Amino acid sequence: MATIKKYTKKDGSTAYMFNAYLGTDPMTGKQKRTTRRGFTTVKEAKLALSRLQVDIEENGFTKQKSTTFKELYELWYESVYKNTVKESTRVKKTEMFTNHILPAFGKLKIDKISVKYCQKVVNQWCEKLVAYREVKNNVTRVLDYAITLGLLADNPMKKIVMPKRKEVVNDEKIENYFSKDELQTFLDYAKQDLPMKWFVFFRLQAFSGFRKGESLALTWRDIDFKANTIAITKTLARGENNTLIIQTPKTKSSVRTISIDTTTMAILKEWRKKQALDMFKMGFNTNNEKQLVFSTLDNKPINHSNTTNYINKVIKRYDLKPVTVHGLRHTHCSLLFEAGAPIQVVKERLGHSDIQTTMNIYTHVTQKAKEDTAEKFAKYVNF
Repeated sequence: MATIKKYTKKDGSTAYMFNAYLGTDPMTGKQKRTTRRGFTTVKEAKLALSRLQVDIEENGFTKQKSTTFKELYELWYESVYKNTVKESTRVKKTEMFTNHILPAFGKLKIDKISVKYCQKVVNQWCEKLVAYREVKNNVTRVLDYAITLGLLADNPMKKIVMPKRKEVVNDEKIENYFSKDELQTFLDYAKQDLPMKWFVFFRLQAFSGFRKGESLALTWRDIDFKANTIAITKTLARGENNTLIIQTPKTKSSVRTISIDTTTMAILKEWRKKQALDMFKMGFNTNNEKQLVFSTLDNKPINHSNTTNYINKVIKRYDLKPVTVHGLRHTHCSLLFEAGAPIQVVKERLGHSDIQTTMNIYTHVTQKAKEDTAEKFAKYVNF
């Protein structure tokens, strides 16, 4: 396992050293050796070697005191996680680790991470982050990987008590969706003030319930003007180095074909003609089915943030209720329920993977209906 050698130090004195094989590094798969020197006698070198051998026999090479959480995370990311998810998901995960997890755990040696420290950090995340449970779960996954490699005996993150966020009492919440009248007002102003492309985009969002990434990835071949349907088969996402990429939708249930009202389809037809003329002037031929329905002036995908800029432009100018682009999807869902659409139909139309997501919006609408019922009663009895 090891050999003891004599050597001469710089000052001319004699000393002894040994080079010992420790085993295979589970972090890299490579063999690991260590060199110890500076012993004044062979006996002293043999004693140190014996102690090292006992330590390896009792604890194994897997006790890696030098391994930091950051090193472990990087190995987990490359070896386990990277090739199991889409690029856009990897980007979001990397941001979560960079912004929240590594600042708290990155420099710590994994065998020094205590339950007490984990509890303290998760409590802090609970106060600051809405998605604190997801952040905590990702730390757990990395430390579980350490157990798989034999670097830890147990996972301290699994021993904490999960905190709950405090609910704000009597805090007036602004709902992120328009009523029917509010939507009409918004679209009227959007048509009046914005370039046609953006009016059409917001009209489609409100009358289809598409996610904005789904609409931004639409090509003309996705639209069937005879059947009045639009097929969702892809989405625009943010990839590595902040690039825009078109990939498969969020979930399998997101792949769907839905019916679109005739007025919206007629508006889309008008937009296709105008787009062709505008882009021709810019030197682009849009007469192909792969042409994006919504694109930049240089015929490239539109950045998600631009949609926010344009909806805010109208809302601020006319002092309208603050609703996000995603809120138009929520608006579509809410108005479907008000119109009497069944829950399952709404779920399939919006591409929800979980019925609970649909039910959460349905609860909003039914609560509003209950409040309206009280008003109707008061008006009926008239006193």
